[in-house]
Amino acid sequence: MRSRRVGISTFRHLLAEHCSASAALIALPDVAKSAGVQDYSICPEGLIVAELKAGAAAGAVLLAQSDPDYPQALLDLSDGPPLLWVMGRQDLLYQPTVAIVGARNASSLGSRMAKGLATESGADGYVVVSSLARGVDTAAHNGALQTGTIAVMAGGVDCIYPSENTELARKIAQNGVRVSEQPIGAQPQARHFPSRN
Repeated sequence: MRSRRVGISTFRHLLAEHCSASAALIALPDVAKSAGVQDYSICPEGLIVAELKAGAAAGAVLLAQSDPDYPQALLDLSDGPPLLWVMGRQDLLYQPTVAIVGARNASSLGSRMAKGLATESGADGYVVVSSLARGVDTAAHNGALQTGTIAVMAGGVDCIYPSENTELARKIAQNGVRVSEQPIGAQPQARHFPSRN
């Protein structure tokens, strides 16, 4: 997943064709060459080791789809992320969830309603999922801080966006969980938002 031109679809195809991640990695340069890509090389092992060390230093855990702790709800998706960084209360990933998302430029009424709905949902046993974005999403996380909330992030779990939500993100890592399919240290980019959503 960290090698150039390997997204979820290519990853799944390679894994199905070669039966293991290590066999797929060995075959990847030849597969790329047959597709017309010259001088292809896989992601260097040192970069992977550095990401794993950075994740551990940040207090994050990496889950692969083959992990018994990988969330079933994501396994049920046809395009669920093969790798998931998790920072915080991993137990929340296995509980019933409700997503609350909305406008970034939310009105005060919209923000109050989102916060109230999140608080009520948490009290009813649901974990509130949102994106840590401004507006409705921020209000939803704030409303569910006491009962637990999941922030699905477009960058790495250690890269807070928007920066004004740094304190909220810290609280979520304590009493909720931040998750991302992006590598540790990855700044959110426009192309990350659709898959995050």
